Amino acid sequence: MDRYQKQRIKMVDAHLRSRGIKDARVLKAMEKIPRHLFVEEALRDQAYSDGPLPIGENQTISQPYIVALMTEALALKGPEKVLELGTGSGYQTAVLAELASRVLSIERIAFLASKARKILDSLNYFNVALRVGDGTYGWREESPFDGIIVTAGAPRVPDILVEQLTIGGKLVMPVGNRYTQDLLKVTRLSEKAGDTKTEDLCGCRFVSLIGEYGWKE
Repeated sequence: MDRYQKQRIKMVDAHLRSRGIKDARVLKAMEKIPRHLFVEEALRDQAYSDGPLPIGENQTISQPYIVALMTEALALKGPEKVLELGTGSGYQTAVLAELASRVLSIERIAFLASKARKILDSLNYFNVALRVGDGTYGWREESPFDGIIVTAGAPRVPDILVEQLTIGGKLVMPVGNRYTQDLLKVTRLSEKAGDTKTEDLCGCRFVSLIGEYGWKE
């Protein structure tokens, strides 16, 4: 067992399981995935602490607990197709790829998307499709999705994303102002517009979701 594996086990026990994350598949995935590969080499010793870290371009890799909480909220069983807005480092993407059949991820910053693709390929996550663009439009030609994760904060939940969920599908995203948000879980209940159930999971702070249905740059 290498030192990073020991740190992953400690991270899962100390920061996830102890704080109420119960989904065994999520815990197993985060115990497996080498988070240190998704951060700068100079920050690798901090990779398994429970905090966000800078990844360049004024973006961050989310703290492990938030990654686990958002992923657990999707209740993935294995055959699902999931959309992620904000590929960033690719770490959350890898967690989703471990748990779902197919992951589609959109990143607006080409440099980050390219870097994430290389790491994901090196770890054999070939069930991930990446593209560069405005994620707030979603990926309509690939919809509907069983789950959608948005890894940046927006002023509201875009209707265009809810419309791309399956019935019973779940969207997890931070909503609020540019400095503080609430992490919401929105479940689509029927084809009827606005027929959703919204749950507030916790308070949080994310970078801003930039795009047509997010914040203007």
